[in-house]
Amino acid sequence: MNAKVNISRIPKFDAAEHLKDADDIAAYLVAVLEEEDPSALAEALGTIARARGMSEIAKASGLGRESLYKALRPDAQPRFETVQRVCAALGVRLTAVPA
Repeated sequence: MNAKVNISRIPKFDAAEHLKDADDIAAYLVAVLEEEDPSALAEALGTIARARGMSEIAKASGLGRESLYKALRPDAQPRFETVQRVCAALGVRLTAVPA
């Protein structure tokens, strides 16, 4: 017998809850970068910033908190300078490797 699943009772997955250290963050970013989607990168950086504390990342990056939320929303396409500043504040670096 198949039981019906009430989708509204399934908890929403939040990756921020699973980003406990720099290794988790780096692995998450690698996976997102493989998608080659700028808005996915913006969303991932936003998720990581939430995991670390948005206010702390805003201060460390020199960006306003509201500007940071806007730049890292799921449909955003932030400037590369913004991505660099957020990565530096998060303690990660984007690197290139041969394809």
